[in-house]
Amino acid sequence: MPNDNIKRTIDKALGAGNTENYEKIVYEGYGPQGVAVIVETMTDNRNRTAGEMRHYFDKYGGNMGAANCVSWSFDRKGVIVIDNEDEELDEDTVTMDALDAGAADFENEGETMTVYTTEDDVAAVADALTAKGYTLLSAQVEMLPQNGYVKITNEDDAKKFQKMLDMFEDNDDVQNVWHNWEDAE
Repeated sequence: MPNDNIKRTIDKALGAGNTENYEKIVYEGYGPQGVAVIVETMTDNRNRTAGEMRHYFDKYGGNMGAANCVSWSFDRKGVIVIDNEDEELDEDTVTMDALDAGAADFENEGETMTVYTTEDDVAAVADALTAKGYTLLSAQVEMLPQNGYVKITNEDDAKKFQKMLDMFEDNDDVQNVWHNWEDAE
């Protein structure tokens, strides 16, 4: 092997001249029983990532679709989850504080309260709620299904779909996975 190849390999391993460009690519498709899936990735190798995503869909009873085949049925919204484990927070007070901060909607779920905002307002509303003394469990932009969630009725399909989600989550290129499966963990 020529010395130049050895030197180039060593330099690459050490990160010298690292000019790799990462790009965001969104893959969409369907899981078992028509569950819609959106996978957001950040990759330096489009071909590798596309092959892996297609493999996950195919192996676990789904199929990868074309761009925007399922994203049209999701809304991008800010979602802020407030801790109410002791259920001591007054729903009316939290609702008013959230709306005053710029929230669009609110749900009381017992041990948590969820505040919905536009994707641009999530940080400002989260900061305002934190300033009021609320403990936030999360504050992020999420893709929420417009038409509710799909229940997988076949137990084998549910197991396959969970394995598919696990494969997506274990992949280093995957940033987020959004779906409309009702029984997801």
